[in-house]
Amino acid sequence: MGWTDGPVHGPVSRVVVIGVAGGGKSTVARGLSGRLGVPQVELDALFWQAGWTKLGEDEFVERVAAATASGGWVVDGNYSARIRAITWGAADAVVWVDLPRVVVMWQLILRTLRRTATGVELWNGNRERPLRDQLSGDPSRSIVVWAWRTYGPSKREYEAVDQAAFPQAQFIRLRSRRQVRRFLS
Repeated sequence: MGWTDGPVHGPVSRVVVIGVAGGGKSTVARGLSGRLGVPQVELDALFWQAGWTKLGEDEFVERVAAATASGGWVVDGNYSARIRAITWGAADAVVWVDLPRVVVMWQLILRTLRRTATGVELWNGNRERPLRDQLSGDPSRSIVVWAWRTYGPSKREYEAVDQAAFPQAQFIRLRSRRQVRRFLS
């Protein structure tokens, strides 16, 4: 097996999109969702409650299971092995948006600045943290710092995934913006 660079072969209606923060998961998921005519399920929207409160693991698992119980969907996000068992276990395809670190960081910095300036709501009343938090160097307060620190470990984790545990799924790895555009066209 192994990661391929696409395209998806055969009909798909359940897709999981993974990758690091700022890497383009939601953009790819939104594009696939529209193309396939199925709902997009943002794991962050299920997990993050008002005031950036984390949903308990058991309730999160229940919500993800309910959101993916029937029909087609495109799920975007990275969470625990329990969530992976549900989403990847039912997926026709797993798409890894694996852009170079410099591209991801640039996209993430621009996105964070835009969200901070506009005050756009992300999920459940939450907004991007203030700029002073983003510049703090604390990964619990800065998505940019968190993404920088987790980029390498996340990449190694996805490279080592036991794809044989999900034999029904195709595994696609998109390594450039050009591949992403071609994949979505």
